[in-house]
Amino acid sequence: MTDIDMIRAAARRLDGFARRTPLLSSPFLDRIAGRRVLIKPECLQHTGSFKYRGGRSAVSALDAATRAKGVLAYSSGNHAQGVALAAREYDIPSVIIMPMDAPQLKIANTRDLGAEVVLYDRAGGESREALGAALQAERGLTLIKPFDEPQVIAGQGTCGLEIAKDAAAMGIARAEVLVCCGGGGLTSGVALACEADAPGLTVRPVEPQGFNDVARSLTTGRIQRNAEVSGNLCDAILTPEPGQMTFPIMQRLCGPGLAVSEEECLTAMGLAFQRLKLVAEPGGAAALAAALFHGDQITGDTVICTISGGNVDAGIFARALATLLPPESPPR
Repeated sequence: MTDIDMIRAAARRLDGFARRTPLLSSPFLDRIAGRRVLIKPECLQHTGSFKYRGGRSAVSALDAATRAKGVLAYSSGNHAQGVALAAREYDIPSVIIMPMDAPQLKIANTRDLGAEVVLYDRAGGESREALGAALQAERGLTLIKPFDEPQVIAGQGTCGLEIAKDAAAMGIARAEVLVCCGGGGLTSGVALACEADAPGLTVRPVEPQGFNDVARSLTTGRIQRNAEVSGNLCDAILTPEPGQMTFPIMQRLCGPGLAVSEEECLTAMGLAFQRLKLVAEPGGAAALAAALFHGDQITGDTVICTISGGNVDAGIFARALATLLPPESPPR
């Protein structure tokens, strides 16, 4: 299992490679939220999401002989790009299994980073795990799972180390940290880092409405599965269920989960662009949406939230920008 020592070791391996993203704020967003909002913009990370941290952590932790054979990953796009870039930096092969309904930008970017992309029919029930097992056996690749992998969790935890350090520098001893959550790799990694370095910060997962398996699992104490695995704009954080490794960490350390609508995510994307000049994708804006529009479920005068990714197709981003336009005047 991942622990704080693994996270600190990952931070050392990532030093000079991963970008150290800041905590940003806007008085306009504070006014909407009714409290101080601090944003961790991992959309500015390499490949446009926090996933580079976990991908680079896992690839760099392999012994040289194993690494040279190449790596395998499955992902809707952000983990794919993180692993693909890490593999390119080490000059090793990478094969990425991606759903056919993933955003075209993410598929194209993964290929452009040098990975071999294998598409599968997620909506039709095709198993990415079965495809991955066959490729592993055939080529001797090492599988790097998107969230249920100790070194991936450790890499994502480096984001939490930065949050803890910057919050302390700002004199913030207590706050809720809202994290965009799919399988729980980022959420559990940040929670472990905060437990060690900022115990007054409480991590809470944020998911799309209808896909809040982590929130339901935390409520019931048992892993719950989503009825659907696609059909929401927040593709980056749509997973069937929490991870076997991530759930116990979240169960021990996290506060209750929050759920946001597609419309709230689109509006948060528009506001992030307007007020912070940041490009967020729907799933990457989920935590900000919760901070802005679900303040009645948040405590304290300061909230910290991640923008976990910014890999969005132009059409979806146009919809987000349209939320900034005033409503049309009714016809006379």
